[in-house]
Amino acid sequence: MRAELPQLRLIALPNIPMVRPGDDLAALIATSLAEAELALEPQDVLVVTSKLVSKAEGRFVDLATVTPSARAFEVAAQTRKDPRLVELILRESTAISRQRADVLIVRHRLGFTLANAGIDHSNVGPDGEDRVLLLPEDPDRSARALRAGLERRLGVAPGIVISDSHGRPFRIGTVGVAIGLAGIPAVMDLRGRRDLFGRVLRVTVTGLGDEIAAAAGLLSGQGAEARPVVLVRGLNLPAVDGSAADLVRPPELDLYR
Repeated sequence: MRAELPQLRLIALPNIPMVRPGDDLAALIATSLAEAELALEPQDVLVVTSKLVSKAEGRFVDLATVTPSARAFEVAAQTRKDPRLVELILRESTAISRQRADVLIVRHRLGFTLANAGIDHSNVGPDGEDRVLLLPEDPDRSARALRAGLERRLGVAPGIVISDSHGRPFRIGTVGVAIGLAGIPAVMDLRGRRDLFGRVLRVTVTGLGDEIAAAAGLLSGQGAEARPVVLVRGLNLPAVDGSAADLVRPPELDLYR
C-alpha cells in the first residue's frame, strides 16, 4: 500500500462581506465556514488580510482631518507625496529608512520596514473618498482575539496569521508577510538538524509565518478578488504561540540598515 503523499490545501473562504468598524470577524468567518460546509480542524491555520482586521478595528483616517507638520511638508516636497499622508506615515513610524521621489520607506512602530508605513488607499472606499486605512494597532493581539473568538464559537482554536503585502529590498514585486500571529510558531529553527548527507545545519531558520502568508496570497490576491480569508490545511505545526516580532531582524544584526 502506497504511503500517503504530503500535501497542503489552500481554501479561500466564500462570501466574506465588506467589513465595517465593530464587525465580529470570528462570527463572519464562522458563517463563511458553515456556508462552505467546512469544519475547522485542530491543525488548521487561517490567514486573514490585515485590511480586513483594520476595517473591523476602525483604523480609517480621513485625510481632511490631518494637519501636516513642518517635517511632513519637508518630506512631502522630497517624495512628491500628499503632506497629509506623509504626516500619517511619520506618526506610524520610528524612522525613515529610504526616501526619494514617489518612494518613502520607513521603520514601522511595530518593527518591520516597509513602504508608506503600510497605509493604504486601495479597497478602502469608493473613488473620490479621501480616506486611508492604517495597519492594525497590535496585530498579534488581534490574532489572539480572533483565535479565542473562533474557539468560543466553534470549539477549535486554529492558528491565525494576519498578512500584509510588503516589498523586498533586492526583489521586484510584493509578497505576503505575517504581521500578526497566534497559535503557531513564527519561525522554525532548524539549526542542529541534519541534511540528507548528515551535515548539521548551523544557520537555517525558516520564516514560517511569512511562508504561510505568501502561500495564502496566491488566493487572496491584491485587487478585486474579495478573498481576504484563506484556510491552510495540512501543515501539522507544533502548538507554539509565536509572535510577529519573532520575524523582525534586530537592528544590531541587520547589515543593510
